[in-house]
Amino acid sequence: MKTWTCKDFDGWLFAHRGYHREPDAPENSLKAFELAVENGFGAELDVHLCKDGTLAILHDSKLKRLTGKKGVVEDLTKDQLGDYPLGQSTQTIPTLAQVLDVFKGRTPLIIELKPVNGNEKALTEAVCKELETYDGPFCIESFYPGVLTYLKAHYPQIVRGQLAMNYFNSKKKMSLAETVVGTNMIHGFWTKPDFIAYRFSERANFGNRFWLGVMKKQGASWTIHNKEELDQALAEGLWPIFENFDPATGERLPGAKDT
Repeated sequence: MKTWTCKDFDGWLFAHRGYHREPDAPENSLKAFELAVENGFGAELDVHLCKDGTLAILHDSKLKRLTGKKGVVEDLTKDQLGDYPLGQSTQTIPTLAQVLDVFKGRTPLIIELKPVNGNEKALTEAVCKELETYDGPFCIESFYPGVLTYLKAHYPQIVRGQLAMNYFNSKKKMSLAETVVGTNMIHGFWTKPDFIAYRFSERANFGNRFWLGVMKKQGASWTIHNKEELDQALAEGLWPIFENFDPATGERLPGAKDT
């Protein structure tokens, strides 16, 4: 496995879930990733572990929002992924292997791991094994500290990032202790992330400022929705994860929907 550093991701723009637009290139579709590469962008994508060990690219565990069908992606097999069209398109749920074949190392990837029901170790190990022979620049991020803990112990050479937000503003049910720890990334003292990916609108939070300013970690920001935010993120030295607009012109993409 080739070793990368945070410097390898500097200067790139990352299309959130691919350079997606409706109806032909929905989020996390192969078409959206092809468009990212064609336009010279890196991409951020989401990975789930299916019951047969297949690594599926989809944001939600639940299938309903993106496919209109009931169930969760973790219950599917590789052969079933093609039965789930995304949105109104002919695109179906891709695998990580298919996405890697689209990029072929031409632009960098930010790979978010989405554990479900305590499968952090299994998911992380499966993704790292898939990436062993991939030559292009990639890093791995997650909201789940268990993912970073596993990477630190078993794959310390992989650039790892802690995803976070101000959980005091979240509707997610969390204890006060969980909210404080998650918002301020206190677990970072033992997971030791290489970068912090914080919600752009909440980046002034004390925890984010501490890790970027005091601990000198690289920052990433999600999700950038317009050129003004993009320019600000770049001015602050952040890796911008953007969607729904053309970074060159600022124009909204056809059928763009904020995700």
